[in-house]
Amino acid sequence: MPIYEYRCKGCGKEFELIQKFSDKPVKECIHCGGAVEKLISISSFQLKGDGWYKDGYASCKPAKETSKGSTESAPKPSCAGCPSAGGETP
Repeated sequence: MPIYEYRCKGCGKEFELIQKFSDKPVKECIHCGGAVEKLISISSFQLKGDGWYKDGYASCKPAKETSKGSTESAPKPSCAGCPSAGGETP
């Protein structure tokens, strides 16, 4: 369930509440009973599972280009684990 932040217009205190998406927004301060406003805050999330950039694509970087526009002669990284290569992750 998401955590929502509120600020009281009367006493100025901020508080958080865990609410369902279907719950109506709170209208009264839990401290003084005054009117509150819902705050917009930065939320965080984490991608989990195979195939996300962190664990599925990070090793498949394109070759760097030199000033002439050709690729460097350094060996290219193995993309056997990339889904587009059809290989399996090691």
